Amino acid sequence: GPRRESHPCNAGVMSVITAHAAAAAYICQFCALAEVLENLAFLANASNLVTYLMKSMHYSPAQSATTVTNFMGTAFLLGLFGGFLSDAVCTTYAVYLISAFVEFMGLVVLTIQARSPSLMPPECTKAAGALPCEPVSGGKKAMLFVGLYLTALGIGGIKGSLPSHGAEQFDEHTPRGRKGRSTFFNYYVFCLSCGALIAVTFAVWVEDNKGWQWGFGISTIAILLSIPVFAAGSKFYRSKVPTGSPLVTIGKVLLAAASARRGGTQSASNGAVIDRAPSPTGSTDMKEYCKPGSTCAADEVTEPSQELSGLNRAVQCQPRHRTLACTVQEVEDVKIVLMVLPIFLSTIMLNCCLAQLSTFSVEQAATMNTHVGGLKVPPASLPVFPVTFIILLAPIYDHIIVPFARRVTGTEMGITHLQRIGTGLVLSIVAMAVAAVVEVKRKNVATDAGMMDSTAPLPITFFWIAFQYLFLGSADLFTLAGLLEFFFSEAPPRMRSLATSLSWASLALGYYLSSVLVTVVNSATGRGGHRAWLEGASLNHYHLERFYWLMCVLSALNYVFFLVLAIRYKYRNAGVIKG
Repeated sequence: GPRRESHPCNAGVMSVITAHAAAAAYICQFCALAEVLENLAFLANASNLVTYLMKSMHYSPAQSATTVTNFMGTAFLLGLFGGFLSDAVCTTYAVYLISAFVEFMGLVVLTIQARSPSLMPPECTKAAGALPCEPVSGGKKAMLFVGLYLTALGIGGIKGSLPSHGAEQFDEHTPRGRKGRSTFFNYYVFCLSCGALIAVTFAVWVEDNKGWQWGFGISTIAILLSIPVFAAGSKFYRSKVPTGSPLVTIGKVLLAAASARRGGTQSASNGAVIDRAPSPTGSTDMKEYCKPGSTCAADEVTEPSQELSGLNRAVQCQPRHRTLACTVQEVEDVKIVLMVLPIFLSTIMLNCCLAQLSTFSVEQAATMNTHVGGLKVPPASLPVFPVTFIILLAPIYDHIIVPFARRVTGTEMGITHLQRIGTGLVLSIVAMAVAAVVEVKRKNVATDAGMMDSTAPLPITFFWIAFQYLFLGSADLFTLAGLLEFFFSEAPPRMRSLATSLSWASLALGYYLSSVLVTVVNSATGRGGHRAWLEGASLNHYHLERFYWLMCVLSALNYVFFLVLAIRYKYRNAGVIKG
């Protein structure tokens, strides 16, 4: 059915386009500040969690890395659950508040455990002759994982609801509203980076120097503060009313198309066929699919589009059961979902590259000179590079690059969603090539200095790593903001939160793919008595540059796959009627 919206403000004021756009921008400030606090709470722990598990919970490096990967992957995948709830059960407003409270409870559990020696494993030393350190177990381990996965559940709910909640505040039926929505997604990523910057600097310093109970405490306070900040805009928000499970609609259309009687009764046709265009303009409202001046219901006057024409049987043929009767809108909704899924799959490889920022790139920098003047930069603070680049680039992109592109192209968007995503994919290819070159230089320095087996810092500054962080950070800005806006604007209104959550699912699958790729590469290169590329006494003995070149080639192949999809893709929200 049509989207229903509630708004407590005066309807006359909201009918004025300029006032509406200004009000939406003001309202989204509450969402933006809440996201700064939420991402601070999340990354203050995630960026340094490996250290906590190794030093305080006595996990091995491999166990710690696996636990952190599983935690972060689960948190992002649960974004799909948060998106589903926002579309099918609650409003995005309610899902955010519930999820923030769940995350708060998880962080309270972790804070209490970190403050209480009786809830931690016994302290131990690694001196010669001392007993081996016993990793956390039993009830203490259960408490740790309850805290972690309550936190992950809350994070998933917030990631699945907050982006679409902010975007819903803009009027997509006006150019000003659509431009405002695009700016919102750009600054949403900007706010993610602001929270991350505080997390990897101030919060990490507190954790390393004052204790983990203070680190968890900062996260707990941050997520608690986000609740009243978000709720402060309550009287201004407008929210989409949930219309039931989108999965039911998808299942019904697929089943109806598969089971429709061949040669059955065909529906009457008036010759009006939905068409699509190669660039996004207009809204996703089904009224856009009616002929100009028509007052008839869209479902009564149109035929489905010719893309994925096999699904058209769900509406053109007599269904076997009345419960499987479908409308043109439902068929088109399902087509859109199926057409954006390949785009989603093509972004997983980029997120696999981004996963290197928290793994091998950190290990590279840890072998280098990390002093800046008299200050020694901890490895967990190295993500300061990409988040700083995003903070600097986001305003430049929104206020300089996009307006220039609009003037050059003469289009409303200037740069389409898929062009933006494609730019991010190209930057990830460049980043992997740069990472390989920097690794060759790092190893040459180690060889020339006779330090291949030394644990002392190499005589090369860690600022060399900043180059790959620059390109990967830029790729993240282009792709994440582009994906969020692409999924939101293309998805049917009843499925927008779930579709937007695919951006986070891509990030999670990228982390998982990175782990799988490392295992496969070591297995393939370690045969026949050869040493695997990613094994050795130290990082200096790894063939990490070869792994980076492999990532570069895979990313290039992935870009070709994306390019084919992007060229053939037709935007739903540019749909017009051909009579």
